[in-house]
Amino acid sequence: MSRNAITRELKTQATILGSFVSTFWVVEILDRFVFRNRLDIFGIIPRTFIGLRGLLFAPFLHGGFPHLIANTVPFLVLGWLVMLQETSDFFIVTLFTMAVGGLGVWLFAVPGSVHIGASILIFGYLGFLLFRGYFQRNLPSIALSIIVGVMYGSLVWGVLPTDPRISWQGHLFGFLGGVLAASAIAKEKRVYGK
Repeated sequence: MSRNAITRELKTQATILGSFVSTFWVVEILDRFVFRNRLDIFGIIPRTFIGLRGLLFAPFLHGGFPHLIANTVPFLVLGWLVMLQETSDFFIVTLFTMAVGGLGVWLFAVPGSVHIGASILIFGYLGFLLFRGYFQRNLPSIALSIIVGVMYGSLVWGVLPTDPRISWQGHLFGFLGGVLAASAIAKEKRVYGK
């Protein structure tokens, strides 16, 4: 790949990640100062028909600025690592994570609760990156899985119910969505010889 192509790819990746993070921040600013924290109701509400809308909206909503700040850096780092081999992987993993993670929360979380935050995506990216090496079985993927395991492996404990204020279900099912995405992308690469 030429230097210009690499530069273009990095700009594309920065634009994608920047767009997501900007959306997180704009939504939280509007929620806090315009809507007075009333947007969070658009999160995932388990086992209610209206709560299904949260599958789309929940990752963009946060329970305040500390929650958003805590999610911003891991989202940027893990999101970019997902893009390393192919930028399109980011969209596939994001969709898998939103669907599997969101439905898992909707089916298994406590009724009447509201689940929000980009951590569902963060755990999806983590699951994808940790299992990409296993499913793709090539040296760059295995190396990346090991690096992510060393840097972020301790996050895996977040899938356990340790704090009632944290959606461990979102973490768990987001993680599983990322693992399923890793399997699906590896199968596609084998079929199409990528």
